[in-house]
Amino acid sequence: MATRQPLPLLSESGKTRIGFVNLGCTKNQVDAEVMLGSLVAKGFILTPDPAEAEVVIINTCGFIEEAKQESINAIIEHGHLKKTGSCRVLIAAGCLAQRYQGELLKELPELDGVVGTGEIGRIAEITQGLLTPARKQQRLFFSPPPYLYDERTPRLRLDKPHMAYIKVAEGCNRNCAFCAIPLMRGKQRSRPVESIVAEAQRLADEGVKEINLISQDTVNYGVDLGIKQGLTQLLRGLVKVNGLRWIRPFYLYPQQVTDELITLYAGEEKIAKYIDMPFQHINDAMLKRMHRLGDKASITALVERLRMRIPGLTFRTAFIVGFPGETEAAFAELKQYIEDMAFERVAVFLYSDEEGTSAVEMDGKLDRQLMDERRAELLNVQEGIALKKSRTLLGRTVEVLVEGLSEESDRLLAARHEGMAPEIDGLVYLNQGSARPGEFVKATITDASAYDLVGHVAGSAPVGKSSPEALVMPAKAGKGHA
Repeated sequence: MATRQPLPLLSESGKTRIGFVNLGCTKNQVDAEVMLGSLVAKGFILTPDPAEAEVVIINTCGFIEEAKQESINAIIEHGHLKKTGSCRVLIAAGCLAQRYQGELLKELPELDGVVGTGEIGRIAEITQGLLTPARKQQRLFFSPPPYLYDERTPRLRLDKPHMAYIKVAEGCNRNCAFCAIPLMRGKQRSRPVESIVAEAQRLADEGVKEINLISQDTVNYGVDLGIKQGLTQLLRGLVKVNGLRWIRPFYLYPQQVTDELITLYAGEEKIAKYIDMPFQHINDAMLKRMHRLGDKASITALVERLRMRIPGLTFRTAFIVGFPGETEAAFAELKQYIEDMAFERVAVFLYSDEEGTSAVEMDGKLDRQLMDERRAELLNVQEGIALKKSRTLLGRTVEVLVEGLSEESDRLLAARHEGMAPEIDGLVYLNQGSARPGEFVKATITDASAYDLVGHVAGSAPVGKSSPEALVMPAKAGKGHA
């Protein structure tokens, strides 16, 4: 599901004000940070209030139907600012813009420009051109994706100062039947190892303690550059970066996980003992229809190997329910598999028809109500598993990274342990003791719910018994790559 990140407050009179709305996944967030960095470098000023902005940019998401609709709604909503606010130029950028291009301009006449994913590096130039009084019509800005930033590209980060995302590659070479990402982002293109390591060192010098490596297919990193075992080579460079404490790769496809990569995970303290590996389904017939490599036996063997070789591993995966042809028996097999494997984290997505994908033409489509029911069943099973996993931490002392004051209460600190990825997993709420954002401290766990924990800074006395029911978030479906 698309999410919005708040903008930092930058204001200065006499310069063009930009309002920016970012929707979508963390990969979209990095694109947003690159665009914001470029705009600020060219003298534009950001405002957190779009009503005050002369230019409004919507960085759209086009991954699934709900995200597409949210992007369209955002464009319509902010288009009204041309009448009620200061807006002179409205721009749609990002995945939806890349995918539908002319259709957006035709259906949404309030748009002045549509900027594809291959042109985000030119956003400042494009914005300035659209502000030119002589311009008389809407314009499209496209080049073949993917655009790749590098370590020299200005970025205005939207995250907390102690953590950051690094995009290591763009695009995807897979052919999953349900996924339109190659249509929006093109074939895979990896950044050089040296560029990524240089960016990580710069971020560490700025105080970043945790970096999260993202792409559409991170385990395939470097294949297009001719690098053998590219992710392994990249991680070997990153663990040498001074100042980093946690390095967390996301989106590992089940194939291409080598013994060398597993050994590196197990032996390097800086690499988080956390695997994010979407499986999408587990029934062999469904995997074949989805155009996924491997089968249930190979996937299970890989999970068992990873758990055996990497002590303390937190395993996160994702599944799709309602893919065309998913029978009751196939769904029952998936549900039983989740029960049997007891993954620490599970995200569940609903299938949606995506134009241009092979799944659109398949028979055996399921209705939305049935898909919703199946998703709810899986999440209910997983919630019970997650609760049991959380309760194993009761009474234990674990290292956590302090995020800052909790959004639940200013009397609580929010933190994460190594098995909690930012934004998609739970939090550790600290009700006693003091610590600064970005600081690593030891926390003693006193209460547990399915997705969140309660504790106190080790060595400080807790104030009574906390009520986890009052603190926990709703069951999280997650934002895992589907």
